[in-house]
Amino acid sequence: MEPESRWKHDGVRIVAACDLDPNTPQTAGMNRAAAITTATAGAQKLWAGTVRIDPDARTGAHHHGELESVIYVVKGRARMRWGERLEYVAEAGPGDFIFVPPYVPHQEINAAEQEPLECVLVRSGQEPVVVNLDIPVADQPEHVRWLDDIHRS
Repeated sequence: MEPESRWKHDGVRIVAACDLDPNTPQTAGMNRAAAITTATAGAQKLWAGTVRIDPDARTGAHHHGELESVIYVVKGRARMRWGERLEYVAEAGPGDFIFVPPYVPHQEINAAEQEPLECVLVRSGQEPVVVNLDIPVADQPEHVRWLDDIHRS
């Protein structure tokens, strides 16, 4: 019998969809579920999970402290608002990635009236930081298109 490799228990981990943990800090209007954490996979520097927003729903304004976040849109249409008064807006669809820097006040909106918005979320740390904000919101946010800015440079 061969000796057991240390990689058997210290290597790749799979967290099944049925094992996602909804006991993570929430923001009104969104359902987060943790997948990759220290507890589930032994992760030390990353947190990953899923996010679901019902049709025509929106979250409250919030930020995630010093954490960086990446959102990958799986299904639906995400409308993101951000800024001190959520004065900027942009949209992303299936296959698009969204980057949210540390401390940026933001709001996720499901831009579809009949389809849920489903995303995968990855953060740069294990702390479940969610700072819900009560801020004034701009009536007419400015639409931002990053590719236009990049091509002008």
